[in-house]
Amino acid sequence: MDMFFLKAALLVPLTLLPILNPLGNATVFASAAAGAGPELESRLARQVALNCLFLLLGAMLIGSQVLAFFGVTLPAVRLGGGLMVAAAGWCFLNEAAAGTGAQAGNAWSESLVKTRSFYPISFPLTAGPGSLAAAITLGATEPGDLYDRAASVAGSILGLAVTVAVIYLFYRHASRIVGLLGEAGTVVVRRLFAFILLCAGIQVAWNAALDLLAASGLRLS
Repeated sequence: MDMFFLKAALLVPLTLLPILNPLGNATVFASAAAGAGPELESRLARQVALNCLFLLLGAMLIGSQVLAFFGVTLPAVRLGGGLMVAAAGWCFLNEAAAGTGAQAGNAWSESLVKTRSFYPISFPLTAGPGSLAAAITLGATEPGDLYDRAASVAGSILGLAVTVAVIYLFYRHASRIVGLLGEAGTVVVRRLFAFILLCAGIQVAWNAALDLLAASGLRLS
């Protein structure tokens, strides 16, 4: 039991954190939360961390069963998610270019905090198609024995808790991270990461499209 517990507790954050990239996404979070103020930014970061916890845990525990029920494959999930990431990156790129991303702190209602914390910040910017596909894969490779599976699930929950805690810490201090860059540096970094987000979404969608074509027997020369 200890072996499966420790393996899952270590494997989950080591697998997901490089894909989630909380340090890089902190600049995007700061852009999305511009004008919210320190208190609302903290609440927004906490809500994003909770959203990601439930999204990744759900993907890990029942993701493969849900996809099988609806007849959806992982490449199709990555294709749709990649398109969403690209669309979100395009929106953030336009906001950064036009300077319309800031919003007055008093305009952030409770419903807006909950709504924007889920889309687009939690999904697909943070817990995007890559991390969800990885979580589904991790869940599908858990041991079949009930006792060992319970230990693995407990370890996975602990690993996810560590993962979302890292996300929260980076997002909670996103303004400080961006502030170290200065005003000009912040504009450059926001535009750069928005462009990278756009390109990453296109890359994920393209790879997924190739997988779908390969599965259908078609290949691009």
